[in-house]
Amino acid sequence: MAKRDYYETLGVSKGASPDDIKKAYRQKAKELHPDRNTDNPKAEEQFKEANEAYEVLKDANKKAAYDRYGHAAFENGMGGGARPGGFGGQGDFASAFSDVFDDLFGDFMGGRQGGGGRSRPARGNDLRYNLRISLEEAFNGLQKTINVPTAVSCTNCKGTGAEGGSEPQTCPTCSGMGKVRAQQGFFTVERTCPTCNGIGQTIKNPCKVCHGAGRVEKERSLSVNIPAGVETGTRIRLAGEGEAGMRGGPTGDLYIFIEVTEHSIFQRDGVNLFCRVPVSMVDAALGGEIEVPTIDGGRSRVKIPEGSQSGRQMRLRSKGMPALRGGGTGDMFIEMAVETPVKLTSKQKELLREFDKLSVENNPQSEGFFSAVKGFWDSMKG
Repeated sequence: MAKRDYYETLGVSKGASPDDIKKAYRQKAKELHPDRNTDNPKAEEQFKEANEAYEVLKDANKKAAYDRYGHAAFENGMGGGARPGGFGGQGDFASAFSDVFDDLFGDFMGGRQGGGGRSRPARGNDLRYNLRISLEEAFNGLQKTINVPTAVSCTNCKGTGAEGGSEPQTCPTCSGMGKVRAQQGFFTVERTCPTCNGIGQTIKNPCKVCHGAGRVEKERSLSVNIPAGVETGTRIRLAGEGEAGMRGGPTGDLYIFIEVTEHSIFQRDGVNLFCRVPVSMVDAALGGEIEVPTIDGGRSRVKIPEGSQSGRQMRLRSKGMPALRGGGTGDMFIEMAVETPVKLTSKQKELLREFDKLSVENNPQSEGFFSAVKGFWDSMKG
């Protein structure tokens, strides 16, 4: 298969300047590196093609030979240079690859640091607090005080980690970068500085209270506003209420995860509530009226239509839960559960048997079901 044009491979024109060629190669190498394209089986081959193209085009003599003879300039020893393909020119490849190392691994190694490349104090950890509330509290919302064990800035050294007002010193090993580099073949490997553990500073006289950490463990009391309408899984973020950072680093955040406990009467589905209410057989047959509770502590009277069946639902509008971020209130659904009487007296049993003889034509569901059963059996006989 014919090789692709080197200029096309890098995406530059034939008259591109050395800086443009280098910039294009950096971008291509960053896009095509196999470590960033684990799901693309062609990435490694394309990466090698880009390297081969750059190895030729960055060199003025090789570029001139390629412009005149094309790929033939490097076949059968023509051109007098090293074979551009593969990794034959290790020195050239190492030189070229070192130009793009930071771009290729910036995301993997934590990126470039601000402030002229020096390491910044480590940010404190985010904290999670699980808070259980009742359905009534979720309906009304509440102000709640919670106690959170966390790390706070040391008051003795004001978060610096140094005793007696002394200042931390720049780490002599990494010069404040927090990281050190070591050359391994083609690659430069970056590691956390072993002297300062990535902080970039060392303390000769550490604080006696926090032992140089700049923070101490302490339980804090926080007042939290729980809005009406929260449900299980709702997350509330309190910015800057997490752990204090190391040696004056920024504070993390506190995340409160809500769990609404199950209710003895109501079942919740989003903003709607469901209440299963027992109804006597007589009320279901003749109709009637029942009184049901509502989540706000009130009462509502509900009419039972004559001939109601178990499972029938009736809606009470705007008697459900409030929407968390506005948008009105849900509804409440009353589901009837028709009860069968138990522990009947002899008189009651006699009356029910008499009633059953007179109600053959008054049970539409039974009539339809047994008619279907009869048809099924007849078809099986056929």
